[in-house]
Amino acid sequence: MKFNILSRLSDPFKKDVFKRTQIRLTLIYSALLMLFLILFIVIVYTLVYQINSNQQEKQIQKLADQELIVIKDQLMRGKKVGPDITVIGEDQFFYYVVNSDGQLIAGDEVNPRLREDLLKNLIGWIPQMDETRYQTLKETHRHPWEQREAIGESESRDIRLLMAGRPIYNGNQLIGVFYIGKNISYQYGLYKLLLIILSILAVVFSGVAVFISYIMSKRAMIPIIQAYTRQREFTADASHELRTPLSVMLSSINALEMENSLEKDEFSRSLLSNMKDEVKRMTKLVAHLLTLARSDSDKIELFVERLDFRSDVDKLIQTIKPLADSKQIKVGLHAPNALVVYADRERLKQLLYILLENGIKYTPNGGEVDLTLSLETYKQSKTLTIAVRDTGIGIEPEHHHRIFERFYRVDPSRSRQMGGHGLGLAIAKAIIDSHHGTIHVESQPGQGTTFTIKIPVADPANE
Repeated sequence: MKFNILSRLSDPFKKDVFKRTQIRLTLIYSALLMLFLILFIVIVYTLVYQINSNQQEKQIQKLADQELIVIKDQLMRGKKVGPDITVIGEDQFFYYVVNSDGQLIAGDEVNPRLREDLLKNLIGWIPQMDETRYQTLKETHRHPWEQREAIGESESRDIRLLMAGRPIYNGNQLIGVFYIGKNISYQYGLYKLLLIILSILAVVFSGVAVFISYIMSKRAMIPIIQAYTRQREFTADASHELRTPLSVMLSSINALEMENSLEKDEFSRSLLSNMKDEVKRMTKLVAHLLTLARSDSDKIELFVERLDFRSDVDKLIQTIKPLADSKQIKVGLHAPNALVVYADRERLKQLLYILLENGIKYTPNGGEVDLTLSLETYKQSKTLTIAVRDTGIGIEPEHHHRIFERFYRVDPSRSRQMGGHGLGLAIAKAIIDSHHGTIHVESQPGQGTTFTIKIPVADPANE
């Protein structure tokens, strides 16, 4: 049940944010587990390879020392060294004895056809103490019934050889070199098989790692979402509870302003006026927080009705005109004589007020704010298009995607001076989302800003 905690989020935007956070956590956990798995595979393969290789090298060095004693004894006695000076052991693939001129004086190998290739790689090599070499040769097998010309079609395989050698001295004079080699193709094949097995295990455990990471990310998201839910519930409860005392305070201030004894006390009247303004501002902030809290829980109540929105727009322009006049800002309206839509009257009015107030607030004295409304119909689908354009200070492009976040301010110091809380556009976005609409911003610093909103306003009964 806890793993379905994302389903408790009703806000699609927040659900998407938390979902993307969960995906990022899954990728991080998966990367960490995969890194550990890769390190484990590298360490295991390296240890197996090094231990086995060191063991093979020690064995061939020991074998070279043992056989060198017999060969050197024969040479020091002046006896003629023949091809039967030693017998190839079980672990050997070849041995050769060459004189100081590089001429072969004794030797034997498992496959005589490879003698020429072997000597080509050995002649001129004077091995140092405990020096070894690795060599890969191609061995060709020809069946007895095959013609000599058909060797190219015969079976062939790669032979991996480990070679060592010992120089033979008579005093300080080099009289020859002894070479020995063993076939390690079987061990080399085991290395490849081990690598394949580890690779298969890595693929299998990658899937396991992703699954484990997914479970871990869900567990990690539980306290995050619970904290967010508690914060959202607290905001809603606190906003609701604050409305009553603020209403009482506003009523009390209004009652005090009616007292005759305060008519001559300018200081008290000024103090009450300031208190009244701050209570109204606090009431507005609480109302905004309550609206956002309801949008989080998908509880914004929409009273969709058929209405002619043009009359409401005219009244709204008159309401906001004193604010515009205080800054000598001209508010223009471009709209048809009738705007018959199906929508929530109060929410649309709230949306327009926020956008117009925002435009006036960030437009210098003597500027302009234009409101344009139009209806578009396409295949029985009616859309209300709202455009609010101002000649204000504008917004840098890098801030466009963040201005609808709560409490976000492009310039915090400027916003505080203008009395903003950073909630207006967040509320506007919530209202638009509740109507299943969209909002787009176009702005450049010093060139003003234009907000374009499209809201479906067709009759729900006809959809």
